[in-house]
Amino acid sequence: MVDRGTSNHSEMTDFILVGFRVRPELHILLFLLFLLIYTMILIGNVGMMVIIMTDPRLNTPMYFFLGNLSFIDLFYSSVIAPKAMINFWSESKSISFAGCVTQFFLFALFIVTEGFLLAAMAYDRFTAICNPLLYTVQMSTRLCVQLVAGSYFCGCISSVLQTSMTFTLSFCASRTIDHFYCDDRPLQKISCSHLYIHKLVSFFLCSVIILPTIIVIIVSYMYIVSTVLKIHSTEGRKKAFSTCSSHLGVVSVLYGAVFFMYLTPDRFPELSKVASLCYTLLTPMMNPLIYSLRNKDVKEALRKFLEKRYFNSVFTVM
Repeated sequence: MVDRGTSNHSEMTDFILVGFRVRPELHILLFLLFLLIYTMILIGNVGMMVIIMTDPRLNTPMYFFLGNLSFIDLFYSSVIAPKAMINFWSESKSISFAGCVTQFFLFALFIVTEGFLLAAMAYDRFTAICNPLLYTVQMSTRLCVQLVAGSYFCGCISSVLQTSMTFTLSFCASRTIDHFYCDDRPLQKISCSHLYIHKLVSFFLCSVIILPTIIVIIVSYMYIVSTVLKIHSTEGRKKAFSTCSSHLGVVSVLYGAVFFMYLTPDRFPELSKVASLCYTLLTPMMNPLIYSLRNKDVKEALRKFLEKRYFNSVFTVM
């Protein structure tokens, strides 16, 4: 443990990631659980990107956004899962200072980008249902690229600010992070700096990030519901709602887990870790399942892709 009198964070060579406080014999079970979840994340999100890129019928704005969502889910889960699995077998459970900064930066980048991307997808669904005749004009390729690029830009700016603000703190109380990855709240606990300004800026950033995206999503769905209720055909209503149910499910899972995590009191760190597990690993695993199970186009594209692969392998053998 670094001496309390040390005030310069640059003297910190590494951190210790405590992970889950369970009996050592349960580490094998947790490793297998993480491995299973991460394998499903890889298969689901890579599979979704391949299907979207190879099927011409999925060359639409909605699937362009969905492909980027899979890319983001794949990478931010990859920032967390491999290191967590290594630590289940490691005695030291250490992560270098540079590694912690990198993990923090990349995770903040991708999770914020996903929030803005989900808002863009809500706008896409609003346009498709409320202005169907103008959909192809309004949701042009240029606008879609701008919305995705804007999401990454906002994620990058936010990540740079959060990372620079967090790692200019002095970590002189301890180098033990009570979490399974480098996150803001556990890092605050081991800092001996005055945190008033840090917490104020963090609150401002969260407000700037979360509030606009939630407002766009809520307003979009208010208009969507209002439009759908005006449809006289039951079949038409069902079809309209089905195009939104997948996106709404993804939004509910992600934001529900994030709010639960940040509303969990500090005196329950293990509960906070479980909530973090929901949006760092479970959400990226569930998103491809939600879209593939609730979307006929994706299921049909997947069926044709598998049939094509099967026949190609048969002819190769023959």
